[in-house]
Amino acid sequence: MTQDTGGSFHQMWRELLPLGRHPDSGGYRRFAWSGVDGDCRAWFEDQATARGLRFEVDRNGNQWAWLGDPAEGDAVVTGSHLDSVPDGGAFDGPLGVVSAFAALDELRGRNARFDRPLAIVNFGDEEGARFGLACVGSRLTAGRLTREQAHRLTDGDGVTLPRAMEAAGYDPDAIGPDPERLARIGAFVELHVEQGRALDLSGDRVGIASAIWPHGRWRFDFRGEANHAGTTRLADRRDPMLSYAETVLAARREAELAGAVATFGKIAVEPNGVNAIPSLVRGWLDSRAEDQTSLDTVVGGIEKAARSYADAHGVDLDIVRESFTPVVEFDHALRDELARILGTDAGLTVPVLGTGAGHDAGILSGSIPTAMLFVRNPTGVSHSPAESASEDDCVAGVLALADVLEGLACR
Repeated sequence: MTQDTGGSFHQMWRELLPLGRHPDSGGYRRFAWSGVDGDCRAWFEDQATARGLRFEVDRNGNQWAWLGDPAEGDAVVTGSHLDSVPDGGAFDGPLGVVSAFAALDELRGRNARFDRPLAIVNFGDEEGARFGLACVGSRLTAGRLTREQAHRLTDGDGVTLPRAMEAAGYDPDAIGPDPERLARIGAFVELHVEQGRALDLSGDRVGIASAIWPHGRWRFDFRGEANHAGTTRLADRRDPMLSYAETVLAARREAELAGAVATFGKIAVEPNGVNAIPSLVRGWLDSRAEDQTSLDTVVGGIEKAARSYADAHGVDLDIVRESFTPVVEFDHALRDELARILGTDAGLTVPVLGTGAGHDAGILSGSIPTAMLFVRNPTGVSHSPAESASEDDCVAGVLALADVLEGLACR
């Protein structure tokens, strides 16, 4: 390790830490195309400029910092995202971006000689917290989300994605697939805080991802009849909240039976009055499983239960699959190369583990070779202010990433 690696990481971390942090919850609200998102983007540009890197923003709003000429092709790219879920933690996304710049500083301290172009990227709207679809920036780039589909995305206040992009100074009519950019990339390695406790349980600081579980989001619209909460007999009610509540419990049962996970974490109610029986309860299901068969079983069981409950209470039900990502097996050759670099060359014990969380690396895996490194999270908590990683583990992640980039891009 060069003398300044830890200092470089911690200085950047201190600068980024206050941006978007809510004073009451202690969590982060860095939503796509917001003012705070602009502050994070400005921070990224400042880091790129300070290091003499070529900064650019692609047609989908993703930020890039290049060392070397991207036109040469076969580039090695690293990075992650800077946006957050509502009241999310500090590490999910930003750890990968900060570590990327710190790893470059480490390699320069080693006087590494690069024979492939290197880039650091900040993908836009990875979490999908504002518009309800995860990995918008990388999906657009990889052609897995069309411009027409993106233009139909709307936030909770009725603001469309195009309007939000325009307000932030970007051109929504320019978004779309970017095959020429992807053709320049030979490998993408994303470092991320682990969203679970596998590394904590094994005692390892760093791990390599094997695969991302298949996962998706489904919207359940239970439609009943609004009425007075104080004067309407229980027998006369068509209350969609009852069907929704029973479906939430069914989701837990189905997930337990299949060894999977299923979560109703977001809900919208109309008219949303304390003394009013709802006319509409809209809930969003997030479900993930180790394999496709298990996921189909879980979601199918939840849908069947929801329709049964809706019928029992005289409620109409619509179910819409809003997003889906099949199982992602990371490039085996690149994954094995990371294991060789860190195991044989660096002398580390690096376990290989799967994950139930989606990432930009997973979206891009169908277009370019991708891999992921995980940094230990002692609490296992993520998407929460309790998300954490120790300073020593963060620096270990930087060094592991530096070793990987050196092995891939340097002589």
